Amino acid sequence: MTGTARREGDLRNYILVTAAYWADTLADGASRILVLFFFYQLGYSALEVATLFLFYEFFGIVTNLVGGWIASRMGLKATLFSGLGIQIVALGMLGFAPDAWLVVPYVMASQALSGIAKDLTKMSSKSAVKLVVPEDSESSLFKWVAILTGSKNALKGVGFFLGGLLLTVIGFQSAMLVLLGIVATALVTTSTLMEGSLGYSDMGAKFRHMFSHTREINLLAAARLFLFASRDVWFVVALPVYLRTVLDWSFWAAGGFLAIWVIGYGAVQASAPGLFARRAKQTGDTPTGRTAARLAFLLAAFPAAIAASLAANLDPTFVLVVGLILFGIVFALNSAVHSYLVLAYAEDETVAKNVGFYYMANAGGRLIGTILSGAVYQWLGLEGCLWFSVGLVLIAATISLWLPSDQKRVPVEAMATA
Repeated sequence: MTGTARREGDLRNYILVTAAYWADTLADGASRILVLFFFYQLGYSALEVATLFLFYEFFGIVTNLVGGWIASRMGLKATLFSGLGIQIVALGMLGFAPDAWLVVPYVMASQALSGIAKDLTKMSSKSAVKLVVPEDSESSLFKWVAILTGSKNALKGVGFFLGGLLLTVIGFQSAMLVLLGIVATALVTTSTLMEGSLGYSDMGAKFRHMFSHTREINLLAAARLFLFASRDVWFVVALPVYLRTVLDWSFWAAGGFLAIWVIGYGAVQASAPGLFARRAKQTGDTPTGRTAARLAFLLAAFPAAIAASLAANLDPTFVLVVGLILFGIVFALNSAVHSYLVLAYAEDETVAKNVGFYYMANAGGRLIGTILSGAVYQWLGLEGCLWFSVGLVLIAATISLWLPSDQKRVPVEAMATA
């Protein structure tokens, strides 16, 4: 097979795996908002609601570690199909369960499977992009990663809206069955149309190799952990509960705001190449570790300003809407830079291992943020969650200062058209 034919085959497979990932992302976002609102309606406290998602985040850590090992031994196809199949089981557990089974331990188990499924499909898709971008084309890599990551978050936001709509129109369990149908369709389509292999396989890969031995990857993973903890400490539980109980927003309004925020966040990530192109005109450089550090220090200003404004009794609706939109823009840019850097640091042969390890740290940050979101809100309210966010993002910024300040250079024109 010629190099061109191989690349065309890889591109076709990448489109299929991305489409499958989008279907899983849509179902994942919808199921999370369904679980959150449904069990809040049943009278669960903020901390109890957060508990429902602990296994979801914990098993995300395990999955990213073990998933990288599986992908290295068997290829990315195995992780993709496994992820979609497990998601079908997770949705079926909630869709077909008798009412008496819908208690905390059972729901935690289903969410654990959902978390495993989501991270298997995410790793497959984000690893595949490295395999289809031509070598020495850093601007194209940044563009493809940003589009994938941005579209994923936009679909997650649509999932939040879809979850709220389905809960209102057809109820909790029927909604889960609709989502199951979406994922099942993706699995059948992908398994039927995908040809050949997807990525490298190395049956001799050792589990201990899944822990990165690259300084840049380790530092980036640590920064990623604290960055995502700084978001989820207020976003996962504290914000929706505050909007519903303190500001007296309806479930529709609260879910709609979360959806719009995540969709906008994804749109910023997708447009990140164009935004950074203007900077590249002056320096000729793609984003570096210093870019990530500067954005993180800037990001810390927003939760601090929101918390101070709430303490000063300014209009909370205005403060939260405007403040969180600004937070989301800067956070999205920072996340897009991280997603680019992890692939820029990785080699083709080890991309699944490095991406798996990196997103294991990502899941660790979400786990920390989820626990703190319920606990800190119950003890200190939304303002306390925001100050925790400030501290966590400052740690991420400090770690980012140790990342390399130089990176491969690309022509300004290439970056401008990315």
